[in-house]
Amino acid sequence: MKRFLELLGSTIIRFTTGMGSVLLLFAESLKEMLLPPYEVKNTFKQVLEIGVKSVPVVIITAVFTGMVLALQTFTGFKRFGAEALVGTVVSLSMTREMGPVLTGLVVAGRAGAAMAAELGTMRVTEQIDALETLATNPVKYLIVPRFVSSIIILPSLTVIADMIGILGGYAIAVWLYGMSSALYWHRAWNYLELNDIFGGLAKAAFFGAAIAIVCCHRGFYTEGGAEGVGKATTGAVVISFMTILISDYFLTAWLLT
Repeated sequence: MKRFLELLGSTIIRFTTGMGSVLLLFAESLKEMLLPPYEVKNTFKQVLEIGVKSVPVVIITAVFTGMVLALQTFTGFKRFGAEALVGTVVSLSMTREMGPVLTGLVVAGRAGAAMAAELGTMRVTEQIDALETLATNPVKYLIVPRFVSSIIILPSLTVIADMIGILGGYAIAVWLYGMSSALYWHRAWNYLELNDIFGGLAKAAFFGAAIAIVCCHRGFYTEGGAEGVGKATTGAVVISFMTILISDYFLTAWLLT
């Protein structure tokens, strides 16, 4: 029993210490983001690294997600004669949930891991210490550009994912099952509201901020040389995935109230 309580206590301490450290880094990033000078060049560089280079993966993920949604919906709804609602289900699913969540997961796996590995390598090779020696704020120079670009680029990638996913659903419903093209688009847009689109984009912006802070935090405070970099990268991706999936529930509940 004593051993169990010690393990439970140490786990709680590590969790609260880690959460506090992440929140402090988040607060400092917000402060440095608003204060000049602004790292515009580094921010655009991160937009390229995080956003533009993630577009092919997002497109592939979104198109097959939309196709699977249409496939499952059409075959399921056919049992009670509601095939006409395929477009509605695909459009609502992509804009509300699948678009922002899958985009967040893809970016976390591709760009988030790169953030953690890059900053972790800089930490263990003492490059971050060198920046501090040169009177350069490493949070402003390294983390703020990644933070800002993630908040900007995740909603943009989500818009692409939404459109591609709906087109993927169109391909299955119209070309494979012979559904009327006009009926698909009518159903896709007739029940879609601006709140559905903007709610998904708000989720994407939150996911972008969470990915940037979590991954940068894990990389920024890496210890233990090359092995530590590997652990930090793995931990960054796992925690980012969990953060996206857990926060998605609470954001959805908040947006639906």
